[in-house]
Amino acid sequence: MTNPLQRLLDTRDWLMADGATGTNLFNMGLESGEPPEMWNVDHPDRIRTLYRGAVEAGSDLFLTNSFGGNAARLKLHGAEKRARELSRVSAELGRDVADASGRTVIVAGSVGPTGEIMAPMGALTHDLAVEIFHEQAEGLKEGGADVLWLETISAPEEYKAAAEAFSLAGMPWCGTMSFDTAGRTMMGVTSSAMVDMVEGLPNPPIAFGANCGVGASDLLRTVLGFVAQGSERPIIAKGNAGIPKYHDGHIHYDGTPELMADYAVLARDCGVKLIGGCCGTMPDHLRKMREALENTPKGPRPTLDQITSRLGAFSSAADGTGEDDTPKRRPRRRRA
Repeated sequence: MTNPLQRLLDTRDWLMADGATGTNLFNMGLESGEPPEMWNVDHPDRIRTLYRGAVEAGSDLFLTNSFGGNAARLKLHGAEKRARELSRVSAELGRDVADASGRTVIVAGSVGPTGEIMAPMGALTHDLAVEIFHEQAEGLKEGGADVLWLETISAPEEYKAAAEAFSLAGMPWCGTMSFDTAGRTMMGVTSSAMVDMVEGLPNPPIAFGANCGVGASDLLRTVLGFVAQGSERPIIAKGNAGIPKYHDGHIHYDGTPELMADYAVLARDCGVKLIGGCCGTMPDHLRKMREALENTPKGPRPTLDQITSRLGAFSSAADGTGEDDTPKRRPRRRRA
């Protein structure tokens, strides 16, 4: 039997995913440094409000509040033994909201990076990474997630470990990487290398793509890199709502709902099938995105010049595919 996400993908030209988790929770009172996953049990009504915000804005799919819910990340807060529980509850809350929506809404179990460096560069072995991801996957499965959603990954070794873990859990999955500078992930993966990796996996994802990064323009340039490889697998784009700027003691994203509406239409015209937002993307952005996708006829694939004229300049001249590209290392960010 096919899963609910696959059935939607088979019958729709595009699906709209959700927006930010952290940005919305900070607006509800989450403190800097506080693990959002604890709110699944401490403030479940706020998490339901987060999910409902996406659904009511028109999202066909939303991610659970479990991005940092693996044992490696929770260990920083002395909660590593609660990884399975917190992930399960995040999905249970999502299941409640999706089932009450009156339409088919996909609950996607968010799985973020471990925050550790994989061997041989670091201490995290493949087997341990699989164990960590498997534990979280089982929790999300128990909670009723329709699909697992790996996101903001930089290292191919970590992506592969998660794929193996999801196979052990018997769950369908999707997976994105974050392309930060010069069209590469923090660990140097290019768009073409990601396609090769995905297509070579024993347990490939239903859909793959990019999230977060440095801006909507850069993300769509990466998407065009995916498209150029000729993969027929559905592509995901979850770009940030503009560029983060520090103002009055807080980080704000300067992308307007109108800019994100342009981004959504351009993403669809680039060949993206699962379109959402990442850091800074609020329900107001999502409503405009949905309206634009429904009311703007599909156009030809945009050029790079058309993308920058609508969304702003790229952060670098290089797209990560040239031999002379030298990626700059940037610290990993959580999905906000």
